[in-house]
Amino acid sequence: MSVASSERRAPARGDRRTRRGRTSAPDDRRALSRNGLPADVDPSVPLPKRLLRNRLFWVSVAVLLGYVACLLLLYRQVVPDQEVPGGTIPGLGTEALPIAARYAAITAVPLSLVFLWADRFRPQRIWVWLMTFGWGACVATFVSAQVNTWAASQLSIAGDGDPATGARAAIFVAPFVEEAAKGTVLFWLAILMRYQWVSRLSGIVLAGLSGAAFAFVENILYYGRAYRFAARTFGQVPPLEALQQLFVLRGLITFFGHPLFTAMLGIGLAVALRSKSKTVRVVAPLAGYLAAAFLHMAFNTTASLTQGRSQLFVYLFVALPLVVGVVVFVVRQLFREGRLIRDRLVDYVRVGWLPEGDPAALSRLRTRSKAVWHALFLGPDRLLATLRMQRAATELAYLRDSMVRGLVDEAGTRRERVLLARIRSLRAAAVTQPEGRAAYPSLRRRRTAGAPGGYAPASYPGPAGLGGNYPAPALTARPPGVPPSASAPLGQTATQYSEVDPTWKPPGE
Repeated sequence: MSVASSERRAPARGDRRTRRGRTSAPDDRRALSRNGLPADVDPSVPLPKRLLRNRLFWVSVAVLLGYVACLLLLYRQVVPDQEVPGGTIPGLGTEALPIAARYAAITAVPLSLVFLWADRFRPQRIWVWLMTFGWGACVATFVSAQVNTWAASQLSIAGDGDPATGARAAIFVAPFVEEAAKGTVLFWLAILMRYQWVSRLSGIVLAGLSGAAFAFVENILYYGRAYRFAARTFGQVPPLEALQQLFVLRGLITFFGHPLFTAMLGIGLAVALRSKSKTVRVVAPLAGYLAAAFLHMAFNTTASLTQGRSQLFVYLFVALPLVVGVVVFVVRQLFREGRLIRDRLVDYVRVGWLPEGDPAALSRLRTRSKAVWHALFLGPDRLLATLRMQRAATELAYLRDSMVRGLVDEAGTRRERVLLARIRSLRAAAVTQPEGRAAYPSLRRRRTAGAPGGYAPASYPGPAGLGGNYPAPALTARPPGVPPSASAPLGQTATQYSEVDPTWKPPGE
């Protein structure tokens, strides 16, 4: 080999060493993906092309198609009458379905809004909420209906058997089947977007949405059956009254059942995702699932085997205290997450990367809400910048917490730089520490200069003077130097006297 050829190839080897020493963009993306960290999108790539390359987009499309299929199959199974050997099984019917849906929505809509309100520090994206709600309403109800029906047929006893056999499926099968069906979506979300599960509140909110959706469809089935049974049975209460009686029991008194049960699994998954211990990551979700199934089993047992005072005792001294305990737990978690955000942002204040006022302003829900309210009256750009800065600061705090816990590797440092740069770029336009009142729009009328169009200026005395409504006629006598278009001055110069007729006298003299 000649010297010239070796000299020409030497820079190539040096370039390869340089490339090996640096980290390329694909390597950065792989490192971020390995830790579950999001990568910034390339704005130069068109939106349709980004969607086609996004795996979450295709997962969402497939899941939506599955939701539609399960909902149609469930509709065909429960709404029309079913012909079976030996007779006909009446369905809900098209008349009872919309009535039952309206009563079921009275509970489902406010309950879902409460769960969405609780997810305030770092709320999930809208499509995550919709996917979770759709899973509980479509997939979980369809799968539970098939498995529970099959299990009930296997546990039933033909002939003169045990009269308590009818409750076996509700006590021993339905709790495990339904909690597994509702909680499956939580495991999928934990796999796809574990970085967004930053607290126990995230698990409670997503689990509560799945449980509320499941209860929504299940209540439609129960309300519709009660309505149809009362309509087909002679001598019973009116159909609407029968539906309302069941609505009071399921929709008002025990509305918290399914969301409360599934919340146990959500808490277990959240604990597992925020822990570095492999044992905790395995035991916590399993413990959450068993707790949800046990609570569901106890609820069904009480509803099936107790009546009267015993049932009221269990409701007042067991069920309601449990619900109050969960509410207190959620409120405490809100304050705990605020303290966590403040403590983690203080780390960046100590090194001079954030101002001293940011931790307190960005960790209080009242201050954050007030900042959004002030930005709302400053224009859409200020509002959008405020929302983005709050979200970036919250993500930065939780990222710092993950780095302290050892849940992410050095890829977290790259995401940290991106978030800090985003906060610096948004600071000028965002409202961070609101003071005083918001810039409300003025509702006062603007005073117009001059008289209305088409009218002469007001003149005194006259109809358009003080208290007048129409332009005054021009005065015949004006002081010297006053133009005809100007108003007459007040005082003695404004007083005009008519001529006196010396021949005038009272009539008859």
